[in-house]
Amino acid sequence: MTELQIIAVEGDDMLEQWRHVHNVVVPPAAMSPTDARVRRGRYRLANAYAGETLVGCSTVRPPVGEERTATVIARVLPEFRGRGFGAAVYEDALAHARVLGARVIETCVLAVNEDGLRFAGRRGFTEVDRYVLDGERDEWVDLRLPPDGRGH
Repeated sequence: MTELQIIAVEGDDMLEQWRHVHNVVVPPAAMSPTDARVRRGRYRLANAYAGETLVGCSTVRPPVGEERTATVIARVLPEFRGRGFGAAVYEDALAHARVLGARVIETCVLAVNEDGLRFAGRRGFTEVDRYVLDGERDEWVDLRLPPDGRGH
């Protein structure tokens, strides 16, 4: 695997790269530049680069509630899957969530993204909910690591 660098999003150029990966991987939830700026204000966004090439991104929603539940989402562009990049992006995001004090880890995956569901399943996530957002048609799957799950 080419050396991977995972860098927190800073500035509009990096944010646009993050938005590009997000929109390619989850087109039903495509974001405008304004939507992405709002996300950057709430969550930790990071881009993954193999050398100079953008290969993926991540989102970490900070822990909330009594359970200290954080959401960790790793995305890899389709042409770069199967090379270990997703695992590295996920591990980085998971580590960041733990530093923030997360005790419970969740993720969400577009139901038609079979690669994403398999990836989450291999890391110990189990399905907790399937739903369609109001006014939408696409099904989403929420998954959670078991309380003792380390997420590897």
